[in-house]
Amino acid sequence: QVQLVESGGGLVQAGGSLRLSCAASGSIFSASTMYWYRQAPGQQRQWVAFITNGGRRNYADSVKGRFTLSRDNVKNTVYLQMSSLKPEDTAVYYCAADVLTTGTMDYWGQGTQVTVSS
Repeated sequence: QVQLVESGGGLVQAGGSLRLSCAASGSIFSASTMYWYRQAPGQQRQWVAFITNGGRRNYADSVKGRFTLSRDNVKNTVYLQMSSLKPEDTAVYYCAADVLTTGTMDYWGQGTQVTVSS
C-alpha cells in the first residue's frame, strides 16, 4: 500500500515562506514523477509543479520564480519550498505520484492547508 503524507502547511503572512514535505511509503518513489497540486475554496484543483525521477522540474506560471521543488530519493520525500507567498496562494496543497509517467496520478496525499494572510 502506497501512502503519500504531506506536512508543513500553516498560516503565514504575505511575503513569507513555507516548506511543504511529502513523504512516500512503498517502493514507488524513486521511479515516480512527483507532483504538487492545489485547490482553493470554490475552485478546481490546479497543477503547481512537478519533478521527474531524473530531477527535471516544471512550474505553473503563477508560482514560477517563487516556488522551488526538490526531491530526496533516499528519504522518499519531495519538498516544495514556497517563498514570497501571496494571499492567492491560499489553498489545500496535495502531492501526487505518477508512477508510470502517463500524466495520470496514481496516488494522492490527503492534503495540507496553506493560508496566506494579507
